[in-house]
Amino acid sequence: MSETTPFDPSEHTHRRYNPLSRSWVLCSPHRTKRPWQGAQESAEVPQLPEYDPKCYLCPGNERATGEKTPSYSSTHMFENDFAALKPETAVGRPQDINPHPLIRSQPARGRCFVICFNPAHNLTIANLSTPPYSPSTHIVPIIEAWKAAYASIPLDNPFVKYIQIFENKGSAMGCSNPHPHGQVWSLDYVPEEPGKALASQWEYAQNPSNDREGDPKSVNGRPNLLLTYAKWEMDQPGTPRVIASNEDWIAVIPYWAVWPFEVLVLPRSAHLNHLLAFSSAQVQSFAAIMGEVTLRYDNLFECSFPYSMGLHQRPLPPRKASSLSEEQKIEELQWDEAQFHVHFYPPLLRSKTVKKFQVGFEMLGEPQRDLTAEQAAKQLRDVDTKEHYTVRITKGDAGAA
Repeated sequence: MSETTPFDPSEHTHRRYNPLSRSWVLCSPHRTKRPWQGAQESAEVPQLPEYDPKCYLCPGNERATGEKTPSYSSTHMFENDFAALKPETAVGRPQDINPHPLIRSQPARGRCFVICFNPAHNLTIANLSTPPYSPSTHIVPIIEAWKAAYASIPLDNPFVKYIQIFENKGSAMGCSNPHPHGQVWSLDYVPEEPGKALASQWEYAQNPSNDREGDPKSVNGRPNLLLTYAKWEMDQPGTPRVIASNEDWIAVIPYWAVWPFEVLVLPRSAHLNHLLAFSSAQVQSFAAIMGEVTLRYDNLFECSFPYSMGLHQRPLPPRKASSLSEEQKIEELQWDEAQFHVHFYPPLLRSKTVKKFQVGFEMLGEPQRDLTAEQAAKQLRDVDTKEHYTVRITKGDAGAA
């Protein structure tokens, strides 16, 4: 590009800034033309049964610990048999924990849970979004299970300071069991990624220069980073990064996306601090957009699209002011400015067999992507969502028989 060539983000190398994580991503759209001779994922799609007698998450089966999974009919939550965190407190002498200014550690406590989304071994959120299933009947119970976990875990574990709800889908994302399920980790500290996002939202709310006329505000009357971003996306001609929307929610490939088909689900115009703030109508519309995002994923390359998905919100439900220390009161004030949102991080790039690798420059320099957010959004927008691709294939096979 010469000094006089007009800049074209669909052709020319550039960087994009993520105001949540305060990081940059390098975009190299011209590289989408390069040939691929690297590693490929298997294109074979396993035919999963509705019930697998060897699956420890299927109703009535025995888990690795010998405990029996109950014969549940909707969702089911239990404590992870191989939890990354334990509720017991580890005690050590300061000189043992931090023997040198460069060598630091701290004890970590927590509890980890598993939530089975459905008794059927072969039904994902995407499957549950189309007939004979429906978001209102089959995805809403998953959201209600998330709400129950978010509300109850801090009450039973006063040491908990943060709750992370997430799902790893597919072996490409390290999922060890194909039965539809997610996880809930509760910790006695706020982890780094949500911590950065919370700090960014609080600083945005506190900056007077962000208080622009016409921009949406939080329930506290302050500027809200993600509400402002959602409005900006919906105001763009043709909404080039929006892949789905309804009366309460939008799903976008964020301007600063790192993963090829990364999606951010946001409230469209309401400040929703956490799951428990949702109205019944917002729960229904949230179920609908979660179903649509995952359906678009699956139908894009006609595969069970792998991803890591997670909810970011207020670390804990609001606490009673009378029982808080001064430090906790400051936390509450800052957490009040958080906006609920969902991240989807899928690895696939060009097809169901080619995935994105975060290696080399990405590990040593900064994240880099070839496909622009706008190009990825168009691909997902153009997907047919009348039915799940497996239903269409089944119909085709039946017609050919």
